[in-house]
Amino acid sequence: MTNIIEIADIHSPRLDAYVRLTEAQLKNRLHPENGLFIAESPKVIACALDAGFEPVSFLMERKHITGKAADLIARCPSAPVYTADSEILETLTGYPLTRGVLCAMRRRPLPSLEDVCTGARRIAVLEGIVDTTNIGAIFRSAAALGMDAVLLTPTCCDPLNRRAVRVSMGTVFQVPWAHIGETAADWPERGLERLAALGFKTAALALTDDSLSIDNPALAQQPRLALILGTEGDGLAASTIAQCDYTVKIPMYHGVDSLNVAAASAVAFYALRP
Repeated sequence: MTNIIEIADIHSPRLDAYVRLTEAQLKNRLHPENGLFIAESPKVIACALDAGFEPVSFLMERKHITGKAADLIARCPSAPVYTADSEILETLTGYPLTRGVLCAMRRRPLPSLEDVCTGARRIAVLEGIVDTTNIGAIFRSAAALGMDAVLLTPTCCDPLNRRAVRVSMGTVFQVPWAHIGETAADWPERGLERLAALGFKTAALALTDDSLSIDNPALAQQPRLALILGTEGDGLAASTIAQCDYTVKIPMYHGVDSLNVAAASAVAFYALRP
């Protein structure tokens, strides 16, 4: 039977995940097995459940218990449901709830680079991308446009950050992803060596004088291709570009010198899809 709990005390430790814990605390680097993340909106929560993530609790407006969250609650009868009117919830959390429903979920151990790349033909490698909106948008494009996996260098932000999950519309649960190394020393040289050992050619997305156009047939003909995308401000590091098999550019017009990394990823994923 569903455990519906009316919220009366903002200081209850049962609300910590929603009200007080930072993203770093939710991730729990000291004890990853206890890590959590927050999924927002019924559609995103359903995607996480479909992917096998375990719900810990829900926080929602009272009206959604028998409304848009009814199916979610039925799927998770052992997860407590904390509830109140929207005005009270906004006071507790400090912001309006997205579509009135949140779910705290347990993290899972990440697969290895080799595991997510097994059988993959096209993968995206994200170098130092720290904007959560961009991470979420890149995952959404990766899912929609045929990327088989996403790899993140150690300096990237967490794809299970609350905003990244929301912007991705749940695709962070659909596209396999892993870290390419644990420390800064693991990238780029060691990481690129691991990709080469798996049979991938690497294509650095960068505007240099010797860049190939993204529609160059040599790129589309590669059986296994890793598309490397860089930070929002400076792009890829020079050392990364120098060690990749190709340097690739998206032709620009009207004096525009570059695209936002999320927009560039969508163009690249479409142009170089298998």
